[in-house]
Amino acid sequence: MESWQVALSTGCFYKMSIFDVLEPIKNSGFAAVEVCSSPGHLDYHDPEKVRKAQALLSELGLEAMSFHAPFAKGIDITSPDRGERERSAEEIMKAAEAAEILRVKNFVIHPGPEKNQAPPAEEFLKRMKNSAEFVQELAARCQKCGMRLLLENMIPSLLFGHIRDLVWIIASVSSLNVGICLDTGHASIGSPLGNIPKKISGYLDMLHVNDNRGEVDEHLPPGEGTVDWGQLVRDLEAMGFSGGMVLELSGDRGFTMEQVLEQAVDSRKFLKDLQRG
Repeated sequence: MESWQVALSTGCFYKMSIFDVLEPIKNSGFAAVEVCSSPGHLDYHDPEKVRKAQALLSELGLEAMSFHAPFAKGIDITSPDRGERERSAEEIMKAAEAAEILRVKNFVIHPGPEKNQAPPAEEFLKRMKNSAEFVQELAARCQKCGMRLLLENMIPSLLFGHIRDLVWIIASVSSLNVGICLDTGHASIGSPLGNIPKKISGYLDMLHVNDNRGEVDEHLPPGEGTVDWGQLVRDLEAMGFSGGMVLELSGDRGFTMEQVLEQAVDSRKFLKDLQRG
């Protein structure tokens, strides 16, 4: 079986400029990255800076596997308030323009807000419909740019933080240009990963790979938490998964860039050894 491509998220170094981390990532042996949208890392509002980032990616021979759209408490494409929805949609569309310049393959978004309060049932359904409406529009925009739109599963405590919510949204849009990016850490908070990969096998295009101890979103290297990586790899192989994996490791644990890169290299080997095994 062909080995899965393992990329590294530049978000591991979101506090640094993207121009300072791409060459070290390349020198660590990675051939692909996911680009982080943190403004201090790469200002996606500035087309000139985005073009410079694309030029550096090309110069280094790095593939932009994906671009992670911005997410924050002020971004809510599901809001009952039309003005807030429109402002949020504009922000994500601006990020999609940057992703097009970067020539990425996949555009990853959180389909719900960074809010954990549960609204009344009627409002929840309305928010789901609002999300689906925007996803339909964004999927068409991405398709014109040669990108695939991927919905990422969120932390379970957040609104739309369950796999069933992603499936509902995808089933509600007519576009076929929508898939799922499974975040292994998010899916493992509160309960084991279990058979989630099998449930979404028809939609699964990519994984955000990270580990935790089942309680909070720690973004540990795979193998340092409680995720059953052996079972996950077996499930992916059984379903014929052929997408990519993006390592999303924390850069906030007091390690230097060099130490995080070492963890990333070890994590890539860990995953490839499991697949070969």
